[in-house]
Amino acid sequence: MDNKTLKTLEFAKITEKLQLQAITEPARKRATTLTPSIDFNQVKLALQQTLVGANLLRIKGQLPLTDFADVTPSTKRLRIKANLNAQELGNLLLVLTLASDVNDFLVEIDEEDLDLTAIASILDNLEIPEYLFGELKKAIEFDGTILDTASTKLAHLRYELKSNDQEIKKKLDGYLKGNTSKYLSEQIVTIRDDRYVIPVKQEYRNKFGGVVHDQSSSGQTLFIEPSAVLNLNNHQQNMLAQAKQEERRILRNLSDLARQEVDLIDQIAASLVELDFLQAKAKLAYEMKATEPKLTTDHSLSLLKARHPLINSATVVANDIYLGKDFDTVLITGPNTGGKTITLKTVGLLQLMAQAGLFIPAAENSKVGIFRDICVDVGDEQSIEQSLSTFSSHINGIIKMMKKVNDESLVLIDEIGAGTDPEEGASLAISILDFFRHKKAKIMVTTHYPELKLYGYNRPRTTNASMEFDLKTLAPTYHLQIGIPGHSNAFAIARRLGMREDVVKNAESLLDEDNADINQMIEQLTKQTNAATIARNHLESSLDRSKKLEIKLEHALDWYNQRVQKQLEFAQERANGVIAKSRKKADHIIAQLEQQQGNIKQNQLIAAKGELNQLKQQNDNLIHNRVLQREKRRHQVKVGDQVKVLSYGQVGTIAKKLSEHQYEVRLGIIKVKVSDQDIEKTESSHNSKSKAKVHAVSAKRRSNAKSELDLRGQRYEEAMNNLDLYLDSVLLAGLDVVTIIHGIGTGAIRKGVWQYLQSSRHVKSYNYAPANEGGNGATIVHLK
Repeated sequence: MDNKTLKTLEFAKITEKLQLQAITEPARKRATTLTPSIDFNQVKLALQQTLVGANLLRIKGQLPLTDFADVTPSTKRLRIKANLNAQELGNLLLVLTLASDVNDFLVEIDEEDLDLTAIASILDNLEIPEYLFGELKKAIEFDGTILDTASTKLAHLRYELKSNDQEIKKKLDGYLKGNTSKYLSEQIVTIRDDRYVIPVKQEYRNKFGGVVHDQSSSGQTLFIEPSAVLNLNNHQQNMLAQAKQEERRILRNLSDLARQEVDLIDQIAASLVELDFLQAKAKLAYEMKATEPKLTTDHSLSLLKARHPLINSATVVANDIYLGKDFDTVLITGPNTGGKTITLKTVGLLQLMAQAGLFIPAAENSKVGIFRDICVDVGDEQSIEQSLSTFSSHINGIIKMMKKVNDESLVLIDEIGAGTDPEEGASLAISILDFFRHKKAKIMVTTHYPELKLYGYNRPRTTNASMEFDLKTLAPTYHLQIGIPGHSNAFAIARRLGMREDVVKNAESLLDEDNADINQMIEQLTKQTNAATIARNHLESSLDRSKKLEIKLEHALDWYNQRVQKQLEFAQERANGVIAKSRKKADHIIAQLEQQQGNIKQNQLIAAKGELNQLKQQNDNLIHNRVLQREKRRHQVKVGDQVKVLSYGQVGTIAKKLSEHQYEVRLGIIKVKVSDQDIEKTESSHNSKSKAKVHAVSAKRRSNAKSELDLRGQRYEEAMNNLDLYLDSVLLAGLDVVTIIHGIGTGAIRKGVWQYLQSSRHVKSYNYAPANEGGNGATIVHLK
């Protein structure tokens, strides 16, 4: 990718925005040197890493990073046996601390929620040299301050220095008070030549003895170190020298330790810079409302609702731009200042961003190719009044393109053939386009020549496009219309502005017949396209409403099933309570009768019989209660019993008891795991068993089986369990093809679905759905 292309499309402005998102100085430098790649696998990895960064930012927030200096100068010095100063060692400590913090930040991430595979190689380089890390933490601060804990000797010397310092100040403070204060120019203690002194008037210089270290500019004040503190100051200087010597020893030892880990330090720093850079790309994507572009292998483009990233988001117009699938050449026509040039720049700049591993300001599922060259000749609008030098520059640019263009090139030319006689310019433009098409390049050009409208209509794999113009407001809308050439609006505008009708009609009669036919064709295409757009919008709106209604119905069904289950549980509890109460009362009556043996009166016997009969009636009612009968049958099953699995509507046989409430049921050739709440015991008979085998798939069950399963929004374990149950049900229903909607997200559920399908012996084949049916967010499964 040459510098002219990057400059013309203003790629540097994108890297400037990226630089502002970086935290560390090395990452900011990395951002300024970012360039697009032409290697497919490299671009793919870079986009995957940007996706991980975006997901990290969305799920966990920003990485625990702060700015640090580049460690390369320090590690170079270590390699040549030089020692580092305190500030350099403090920076190394900061780098190791940030690596430790990042490791702690990432270790809490659930791999099912966030797949970090794309940045695994970066994270592997964050292994910290623990001994060096511990020694640095003990000895130094981030700013290079050496701690007392660096060594026992240093701690002792600093303690002695502090004590001696206090003793000196105490003695000198004594001179500031009492009778001696009158000999001083000021009542202060100051320092000269790293020794404590007091300011003494010139005439009293002999009152204190000691050493004169300095005098004022007037000579009236002498700065004297009194003899009383002379020895203390000497001792202070001696200990200071020892402390500095100990500090140099500590720095030397730390440098030796760092020298042993110099390669690892470089790796850690580089990984932190890369993580900061990835996070900067993610933050830029968030700021631009950008999405991950998909890569094509046929160099085709599909930019959905694409926006130019350097135009204010409040005013920029989004457009759908296609190239390379149904057509390889697009000719854009339309009025001046209508947005043709911006459209070309949008295509080129978004392509550069994608090949640099950046997300693009376009809707999800947008696609880009990987081009070896993006050949650009884009400038201000041109006209036939332009000078020969401008035309020459234009042609020179195209000549350079011709020397290198091939089937891996994207050609973007603004006002092709402009700047000369219209007839010659149109012929030259057609010849240039034929050359580029022969080289099988992907081409997008703008033009004012009507001859090129017919070129776009007649040539294979070539189409016209135009920038829409609003005749009501007499202003461009900046909307791209692919498939429709630009319409000449001169007559309509003249009428709107009040031009005499006879003059306009006379002009129309003078119009070339071919041009009139072209304008008529364009008007017809415009009407058809508008009608198709309205119909498509209506269908999309209806589809959206249908999906929302489906979700509501599913929620309502879930609610209903929950209510039914609660009612059954409540009925069971009440039944158990009634039976227990009845049993207790019956026991009480019998106990009373036993106590009164031989002395039972006739009326007491009749009353007791009446109460027992009443309890029996209650129990009989419970026995005949259908709800309780069904609950009882569910729990009273054993291996070999014939049961009905309610969720499938099928009759099968208990093959194994898995736990207190879980069973394995054989339904034809399928074995399913069910709970006792999902089965109902049936009457065992040879006929019923035979019938169950013959009619394994009922019409009711087939009608209830759905050909689509939506796993979006579910956790991994829940999704895999639902997939297992779903495939059992569709196998019983006899379906051949089903769709599993797993979404794109982090890819964990999609990966789990494919692993399950790969291991299933009932699956014939599976692959991603077509782009118009979900693309990579859904999988089509063919069953055996």
